[in-house]
Amino acid sequence: MSQERRYSFEFFPAKTEAGHEKLMATARNLAAYQPDFFSCTYGAGGSTRDRTLQTVLQLDGEVKVPTAPHLSCVGDSKAELRALLAYYKDAGIQRIVALRGDLPSGMGMASGELRYANELVEFIRAETGDHFHIEVAAYPEVHPQARSYESDLANFVRKVKAGASSAITQYFFNADSYFYFVERVRKLGVDIPVVPGIMPITNYSKLARFSDACGAEIPRWIRKQLEAYADDAQSIQAFGEQVITEMCEQLLQGGAPGLHFYTLNQADPSLAIWKNLNLPR
Repeated sequence: MSQERRYSFEFFPAKTEAGHEKLMATARNLAAYQPDFFSCTYGAGGSTRDRTLQTVLQLDGEVKVPTAPHLSCVGDSKAELRALLAYYKDAGIQRIVALRGDLPSGMGMASGELRYANELVEFIRAETGDHFHIEVAAYPEVHPQARSYESDLANFVRKVKAGASSAITQYFFNADSYFYFVERVRKLGVDIPVVPGIMPITNYSKLARFSDACGAEIPRWIRKQLEAYADDAQSIQAFGEQVITEMCEQLLQGGAPGLHFYTLNQADPSLAIWKNLNLPR
């Protein structure tokens, strides 16, 4: 069992002023539970670069929770990445989530000078040494674009060897897939913490759409129960809270080194699970 667990919450930069105010209110609410850090996503091809930057600096500086910007190499030149890294370093940011990133719709091939996440990790280390704690992504149920499970494991190992400090997984609904992934990468020499990414269940149609796009499998029994509830939002929420709480209990009992909540800029769904787990804050 890991003795020092870490708990974190993820946001996405809002497109409107009203959305941004809601995000900041959510962050202040969650900050009261003393998470180890927040993270903020980066749109496809760097499309939210300025909004991500603004949000990260506000969360870190005003809400007073260490905040990790997502940084992707798709669509950005080395000069642009170098400038962003220098800006974040000067602002006192100490953690980065390094990703290959999604291609903007219509872009058939990756642009930018770096093509893969391991190259981005190497670049960050070469530019900034050990200043940043670098998070990378892990895919217990295999990256949707991977050729095979084995090639996906090899890609993950490359990111770790390039200098990653720890990893956050894509969300999943089957704890066994997480434990199997960790067991496999440990045998390949990976010893960094691999923190499970947790997605609260609040809306079936949105969840199904997200999951189909990112390769996260919704087990048939969960799908069927959610379908049975149809538009009964209260029942979906209660069922989702129970399912995710029980999975988190299983993960923590099995030695997971913490939890990373995908909030979708909402506090209540993640906090319901947090409180059910009696997390030590």
